[in-house]
Amino acid sequence: MAWVLDLDGVVWLGEEGIPGAALAVRQLRDAGERVAFVTNNSYVPRQEVAAKLGSFGIDAGDDVVTSAMAAATLVEPGETVLICAGPGARQEVEARGAYAIESGDADAVVVGFDPGFDYQRMTAATRAVRGGARLIATNDDATYPMADGVVPGGGAILASIVTASGVAPIVAGKPYAPIVALIRARYGPTGTAVGDRPDTDGRFAVALGYAWGLVLSGVTRPSDLPVEPTPDVIAPDLAALVAQLVTPR
Repeated sequence: MAWVLDLDGVVWLGEEGIPGAALAVRQLRDAGERVAFVTNNSYVPRQEVAAKLGSFGIDAGDDVVTSAMAAATLVEPGETVLICAGPGARQEVEARGAYAIESGDADAVVVGFDPGFDYQRMTAATRAVRGGARLIATNDDATYPMADGVVPGGGAILASIVTASGVAPIVAGKPYAPIVALIRARYGPTGTAVGDRPDTDGRFAVALGYAWGLVLSGVTRPSDLPVEPTPDVIAPDLAALVAQLVTPR
């Protein structure tokens, strides 16, 4: 069975690892479970995500899946794509065989989390969308968890372009259909999805048909309970959740 783990708020907060996460991943693998690391953060290239996991003692192998990968499935080879989402999205779009640009006419605009986003980038994206480009969002998460609290997420950036262009986006990341299809194709129809956000990770679990495990180490706090969708299990963190559900061999 697959275990699909969110990263921000589950494995780490910003640059700080969450205690017990690496041990929990080892316990899952020792129990014969396949573990995928699925993030809506499209800014960081997937090999850097794997390297960061490695710095916390977790060997990711080829099991990192980002919302940028899902967004890239929505563009075609040879298309021109305006990137408003950072290097991770650029890498996946170019790997798809499309041409990544920063301004001008485009077949599609890909928007995601980017701490360098500014008014100039908003203007370029809005003009391209108004000119007929498809608006593709890697995710619509309103906030992004850091060790010192939440900051605006990719959804906040997306909202500015939606407002200015008047065009509704196609959203690729959790909990939407493109990344659901990607995960089910790679990891199968049964599993457990673990995350810290009911609106993203919980709905993602439901869309996958997986069990939904909520951890309280990220965005959702104990005072926020109860939440919808209703989790199958709630735990303080990943280590405690795995201890509840997995019997060591």
